[in-house]
Amino acid sequence: MFEWFADTLRQYPEIAIFISLAFGYYFGSFTYKGLGIGAVTATLIAAVIIGQIGISVSGPLKPFFFLMFLFAIGYAVGPQFVRGVAKDGLPQALFAVVVCVFCLAGGYLAARFGGYDVGSAAGLYAGSQTISASMGLATDAINRLPIPGEQAKAFLDAMPVAYAITYIFGTLGSAVIIALLGPALLGIDLEAACKRYEEKRGGTKVAGGPGTAWHQFDLRAYRVRQDGIIVGKTAADAERMLPEQRIYIERLRRGTDVMDVTADTVIQSGDVVAVAGRREVLVGLIGTAAEEVDDRELLAVPIEGLDVYVTSKDADGKSLADLAQSPWARGVFLRKITRGATAIDIPILPSTKVNRGDILTLVGRNQDVSAATKAIGYPDRATDVADVMFIGGAIAIGALLGAIVYTIGGVPLTLSTSGGALISGLFFGWLRSVHPTFGRIPSSTVWFMNSVGLNVFIAIVGISSGPKFVAGLQQLGFGIFLWGIFATTLPLILAMYAGKYLFRFDDAIVLGAVSGARTTTASLGMVTDRAKSQIPGLGYTVTYAVSNTFLTIWGMVLVMLLT
Repeated sequence: MFEWFADTLRQYPEIAIFISLAFGYYFGSFTYKGLGIGAVTATLIAAVIIGQIGISVSGPLKPFFFLMFLFAIGYAVGPQFVRGVAKDGLPQALFAVVVCVFCLAGGYLAARFGGYDVGSAAGLYAGSQTISASMGLATDAINRLPIPGEQAKAFLDAMPVAYAITYIFGTLGSAVIIALLGPALLGIDLEAACKRYEEKRGGTKVAGGPGTAWHQFDLRAYRVRQDGIIVGKTAADAERMLPEQRIYIERLRRGTDVMDVTADTVIQSGDVVAVAGRREVLVGLIGTAAEEVDDRELLAVPIEGLDVYVTSKDADGKSLADLAQSPWARGVFLRKITRGATAIDIPILPSTKVNRGDILTLVGRNQDVSAATKAIGYPDRATDVADVMFIGGAIAIGALLGAIVYTIGGVPLTLSTSGGALISGLFFGWLRSVHPTFGRIPSSTVWFMNSVGLNVFIAIVGISSGPKFVAGLQQLGFGIFLWGIFATTLPLILAMYAGKYLFRFDDAIVLGAVSGARTTTASLGMVTDRAKSQIPGLGYTVTYAVSNTFLTIWGMVLVMLLT
């Protein structure tokens, strides 16, 4: 039975790939307090075990999925990458570049002092910095080296061995160092720092929300008394009587007639007005001074909750406090801000700045939400249809440009098809944020291209190197694990001190910036959990976008430095 199974996998290697993915995603899903080995490492281990029977995977399958993966990375982080390099995210972008240099130096020093070959060094770097994508560019660089094929094969077989050994501490260790050791090293009380940050910028932390019986925004009806202070005033004037609160008169009943209210509508004695605003304002402020009415017809206001993709130059870089003063903002409430490749929820504070590429979840009357959408961007309605023409064309363009070899000073230089796909993703991802009428890739499709694309590549690497994995493990020994600890720890400690004392980031966001600069989402989760706040995420998105690009490219650069 086993012989039949083994022969079948040798004859149909695609089955072995699917088995590796199944085991990888299953065992990679197990976590303890948010930490685990992840799908990538679990897939590699499963593929190595399956590969022991000697399976050959040929053809363009591996580069196909890797190009798809790299394009998805670039597409997702493109808006934040361009913003970080070109505009007000520059300090965080520069910080990310500095940390990337620390990471490259850590991997280089570990390889030099440990005496490892190019393949082992590339795997050590990828695992210690948890940047699996760098192995693809390192593979391209090794294949272009002027060395015999057998030697190149030996380097490539050593890469996943070193990666697997160093990745575990790269993931678990980085999260522990940043979230647990970081506050002690920097003398930070995370929870207190985040509270100060929120209070300083006019934010408050509220319980409840979606999924609970409490709602942040409400609509209530009140009768206007004859001596009411809003009698004879327009709706806009009445709303301005509470300048610190955003409340809006949406509709009113006058006699038997129910009508929608505009900013110029004049309030009369005896009107019943439907007022929208924060629940605590309607209950605790207005409700104590006015007669509340249960008017089902009046309160049956057609409302809409819509995700809006921000594209407007006028909205780009503006604070929420500034945007709230715009005419189109009347009657519209903001429920959520989503930013970045990892869909980070940004805290809603008066000083929070809105960026192109952000997704704002707006709530209000249909006509108000429609007006706000036209002013700031494009409706991001749920769909499961991807623009495959755009995906195929963009990857092809990037790969073709990357395949061009430039000879400078007699030295041939090239981005490679992999580097070209990554750059193409960055460009077209940014372009999509400016002109969202084309190039739609649903988030589920981006996830598939990103996660499954990488793991198919990793599975093929593991299956191909499986027969020599055990021998490589015996040859590299426990020493490479220790050098991996060095390569993981040194850049992180330097990054934390650089963030606090050189770049002078606020204590509330510095560890989030370090997490982003090392592209470790697990550590961000631990940091926000310890902080009991989403504030650290403000330092994550730009640094993640920049570092995800540079750390991937460093795989190729490291090979060049060591040869």
